[in-house]
Amino acid sequence: MTAPNSALRAVRLGMRMSQDDFARALQDAGRRAGQPNDANKRLVQRWESGSITAPRPVYARALEVVTGLPIESLGFTAAAYASVTPDGQGGHDLVPPTGAPVIPAGAPASQGSPHRNYSGIWLSRYEYFSSGRDEAFVGQHYVVVLQHGDRLTVRSLPNTADGSLTIDMTIDGSVVTGTWIEQTDPSGYYRGGRYHGAIQMLVEPTGRRMTGKWVGFGKDMDINTGPWELVFRDASTNKATMDRYNRVPE
Repeated sequence: MTAPNSALRAVRLGMRMSQDDFARALQDAGRRAGQPNDANKRLVQRWESGSITAPRPVYARALEVVTGLPIESLGFTAAAYASVTPDGQGGHDLVPPTGAPVIPAGAPASQGSPHRNYSGIWLSRYEYFSSGRDEAFVGQHYVVVLQHGDRLTVRSLPNTADGSLTIDMTIDGSVVTGTWIEQTDPSGYYRGGRYHGAIQMLVEPTGRRMTGKWVGFGKDMDINTGPWELVFRDASTNKATMDRYNRVPE
């Protein structure tokens, strides 16, 4: 008898999604990436029951995008995240669509080198001014960055702050552009408010730091902006590494 995939179910429930909602989100992620899939409620049920222990690569990529977590953290077997071969078989795809090799985030880049792989654990740090308190503040999260081709998905680890942070970005050379969403602490000053906006960053030549600006709106519907940076910490996204960084940044 196969064991149920309690990890995937817990993640889905934590996102407050029904199995139908989750399947639709997977379909949307596939369409946005140009890799459509046929996810449906029945497929999600089969994953969660354990009757399918290794999703096909097209689903593995969509699962990572939707959850913001590496496939190996979603309760699937090792076969689900084996390297993808040129014929498209296998699992965890961290190779650009061109098939070019990937350079780790910490490795120096030479002129004309292939795309880097920015997947890993990063420290997110942004600054904002609170008009209600007439004071500037800093928001920090440890985040998981996953790369699929030129797309980066960024999700905060659950215990790194009382709120949650999501960023979806596209990378073009050294320019990173995207959108952000922050769900604030229900018991904090902003009373669980949901804020969102745009972000643009430049990647430093080392590939270990991205710096730029965010833009968003305040509670009085005024447009605000401020600095934002992502600083590389670890290339691994396995459970042990995420557990190590699943804490409030110092």
